[in-house]
Amino acid sequence: MTTEHSEEQIDNQKIMEKFDTESRYRNLTVPWMIRVVTLLSVGLALFHLVTSFTGPLVTLQHRALHTGVILALVFLLYPSRKKAPRQRATIIDFILAALSIATIAYIFIDYLGIVQRAGIPSQTDKIFSFLVVMLVIEGGRRVVGNGLTVMCALFLLYAFFGPRLPTIIAHRGYSIEDILTYMYLTTEGIYGTAIGVSATYIFLFVLFGAFLNRTGMGQLFNDTALAIAGHTSGGPAKVAVLSSGFLGSINGSAIANVVTTGAFTIPLMKKTGYSKNFAGAVEAAASVGGQILPPVMGATAFIMAETLGMPYAQIALAALIPGILYYLGVIIVVHLRAKKLGLRGMSRKELPNIKAVMKERGHLLIPLAILIYMLFGGFTPIYAAAWAIISTVVIAMFRATTRMNVKSILQALEEGTRSALGVAMACAMVGIIVGVASLTGFGLKMTSAILVLGNDTLILTLFFTMIASIILGMGLPSIPTYIITSSMAAPALMQFGIDPFISHMFVFYFGIFANLTPPVALAAFAGAGIAGGDPNRTGFISLKLAGAGILVPYVFVYAPALLMQDASAGEIAWISITTAIGILALGVAFEGYYFTNINMVFRIIAAVSAVTLVIPGVLTDTIGLCLFLGLTAAQVVQRKRNTVSTA
Repeated sequence: MTTEHSEEQIDNQKIMEKFDTESRYRNLTVPWMIRVVTLLSVGLALFHLVTSFTGPLVTLQHRALHTGVILALVFLLYPSRKKAPRQRATIIDFILAALSIATIAYIFIDYLGIVQRAGIPSQTDKIFSFLVVMLVIEGGRRVVGNGLTVMCALFLLYAFFGPRLPTIIAHRGYSIEDILTYMYLTTEGIYGTAIGVSATYIFLFVLFGAFLNRTGMGQLFNDTALAIAGHTSGGPAKVAVLSSGFLGSINGSAIANVVTTGAFTIPLMKKTGYSKNFAGAVEAAASVGGQILPPVMGATAFIMAETLGMPYAQIALAALIPGILYYLGVIIVVHLRAKKLGLRGMSRKELPNIKAVMKERGHLLIPLAILIYMLFGGFTPIYAAAWAIISTVVIAMFRATTRMNVKSILQALEEGTRSALGVAMACAMVGIIVGVASLTGFGLKMTSAILVLGNDTLILTLFFTMIASIILGMGLPSIPTYIITSSMAAPALMQFGIDPFISHMFVFYFGIFANLTPPVALAAFAGAGIAGGDPNRTGFISLKLAGAGILVPYVFVYAPALLMQDASAGEIAWISITTAIGILALGVAFEGYYFTNINMVFRIIAAVSAVTLVIPGVLTDTIGLCLFLGLTAAQVVQRKRNTVSTA
């Protein structure tokens, strides 16, 4: 039994490494190297905890220190190529790590000189600028993968070769020195907003997740979901949806979530009777949805708040109904598939008792409650996250099974830093992309291109913005996805007078759905890897499961009441109810089942009902409700006939 469990862990690790480059780290065996990594990791974590109370350093210094230490850890922990040593770092890795630390030292030692020389860089400035850009690209290649690395390289080339490009994207061009110093010596490039949020919000929330993980929060979520939904039709699939939603909102990594919870839920789904492709798709769709689910939204809510200058509480509340509707859509399809196939839930004897679960680990919910209370109470996210971490350590002491000693606290600090490496490097690389876009005006050019394709028609502009967001989000974590899509795709919607918050939410939704959209559906591919299914088929099924998420952004563009924007309670309730019924109708159309199996005519009626219900308006709502009520009545009659015929 132990051997099987060990082999399963090894297989899951291989799947992680295949689809998630962040998982391809070294397992160091040289004692002094382990100590160096621990010292850097714990030191960086403590630095961020302390500055969350004392306040950050000067912006450029704070971000440079964060980036430099992250880079050093990346070079020590991630091999440069597949054949490089996996148990120790090489001499070249240590040289690169030392150079990374040197970039911090230069910013601190000559900070006043850098500020005074603004726009007139010295030769040393140019050398360090070249050095840090190369380090970021190489470090990013090791952790994030080739996709974002190639994009960075293309944007740098675009900045240099601007005058030689086609008129539609051409610009006056910049020298290599201008481009590189802009990336290093300002807060518009590598040390821009993206790495700024990594050095504040993201790091602390990833650290909070590491502490929760150490205390057994993942087990609490799984056991709670099993106790609530395990006995229902197709119970394991609903367990996957619930547990992945809980974890996904906090940890911010869809792929890691698929592998972590999927290792447990996917075999259960297959055992219940779901196909391997469907099982992998359920886990993928549920894990990706965590990025749009409050309160944490994978930390994107905090970046959105800073970018738009809105209170965090307003964003979290606005995102609540769409997030719930997304998961409602997934659960509806899962439930209808279970009913259609006659799948039963798990035996009550196999399931944990909710009272026992809460007694054993329920106290771990208190730090989450403290976090939410502080966030909605007006405290800064940084301060709230720091207190949530401290409260986790204190509250975990209540039970022996969750208690943390000094060793486990240090391990959580190190694990939190390690978990932050991927997203931090992605943010640094996004800084290059956004920096070039700012320097050259590329964002405006992309906005113009979308508007031209949209032919000044809102629905077409929404469609092409959706496509652009999916392309921009391919292979990226949720936070860099938001930063790129909000700066390059969202402005096209704002040209139509759409509220900036609604525009940002629209592009963010479709950016994260790139994880479910073949040919680069990394979350779906990871789910297929665990389930043993076909990657592309799993991807298309996961898109079907996420159908509600594809419709909902269009709804809130046309009906901002869904985001609780400028609407009465009655309007919010009405649009929420009609959209929910529309999502149910969409699930019926997809699955060909309601109370009984339905033919193609009724599926078309269900699809038309779904579309009309999600289009805001009295006429469309009336048509949609009438169609759906008619379908429901027909199904009730059909079920009675079936019951009589089998009696």
